[in-house]
Amino acid sequence: MIEPATVQCAIAHARYRNRAALTSPPRGRADVGEAHMSDDAPRKVAIACQGGGSHTAFTGGALQHLLSNSDEEYELVGMSGASGGAVCALTAWSGLHNGGEREAATRLTSLWKALSANTWFERLQNDALVRGVRMADVGIGLPQVSPYAVPYTETAVEDLEETLRDHIDFEGLRRSTAEDVLTRISAVDVNDGTFKTFSNEDVSVESLLASMAVPNLFEAVKLDPTSDPSPSDPRSEGDSPYDGDYHWDGLFSQNPPVRDFLERPAGIENKPDEIWIVRINPQRAPGEPTTLAEIGDRRNELAGNLSLNQELRFIRQVNEWLDDGTIREGGAFKTVRLRCLELDGAGLDWSLDPASKLDRSPEFVAALMRRGRDQARDFLANPDDDAYDCPRT
Repeated sequence: MIEPATVQCAIAHARYRNRAALTSPPRGRADVGEAHMSDDAPRKVAIACQGGGSHTAFTGGALQHLLSNSDEEYELVGMSGASGGAVCALTAWSGLHNGGEREAATRLTSLWKALSANTWFERLQNDALVRGVRMADVGIGLPQVSPYAVPYTETAVEDLEETLRDHIDFEGLRRSTAEDVLTRISAVDVNDGTFKTFSNEDVSVESLLASMAVPNLFEAVKLDPTSDPSPSDPRSEGDSPYDGDYHWDGLFSQNPPVRDFLERPAGIENKPDEIWIVRINPQRAPGEPTTLAEIGDRRNELAGNLSLNQELRFIRQVNEWLDDGTIREGGAFKTVRLRCLELDGAGLDWSLDPASKLDRSPEFVAALMRRGRDQARDFLANPDDDAYDCPRT
């Protein structure tokens, strides 16, 4: 997708009944293994949030309902995300950690209000941006400019960083313990091509900005050792993700991290029984794309799903090995159910084309958050509906 020169300037930026069950584990809880010997024990759930720009306002709304409608049937043990999905996941974590489900919902509302184009000038910029990108998508030539050549990029990043610090408890993440909900966010190392995943103690505003650094919009983010939030951790000695390399958007690595939920923690006690994917890019699409806009739209969706499908394939492979006895159940792995809550644009008054992923109009953001809450309500009310099982690829 061709990006117009104005892009950089415009960014200043649950289970078996009708009610869901999602609770964050209490701090200082009793031994998890003993607790789960009871048939009444909650099912452990991890939520993975796919990236997708402004479309992740849908994720914000979905998380509000998933986290606010709990009755002990589910226990939240992990959250992950890439790019905008990472922002929603960390904001929700911060709310849970500092007040519970209501605080998480409040912070998500405040976050998306702050990210929206609220002033008349921001709205003017936003409208011009979205129209310009749509013109480029249908082949109308527009100049392309590197984010390094745009004077407003640094100011946009500073404004975005301030918003992130206002809503996310980075210090709380650094101090988190094994009893807190595990978080994972992703980015790609531009220099050596490796995937980077940041967990609770590794997460900083710099690593989150790296997960959001879309190459055509923002400069790559250098993660210096001096910005490592836990430099005294023995893990950091020679194995820190803060290695001085430059990083881009998590869309290029794990979108979002999923297999990590099987790799950490080491035992199965706190590993999820179910992983819920809040998905922005549809897996299936009807008909044949024929116009430039349709081709670009579907190409964008497929690219956004490449890494996610690889992550889900790994989980399914482990499930199959457990089922046929190749891997022993009860060791390091256990069977995990995969469920997908996918953004459905049917009935929306807005297009969900690639350009709309940059649309920060308050009305669009509010509509996506409402759609997230509505779909999450149906998702939780129908735990046995196969329609919510992640499609095989």
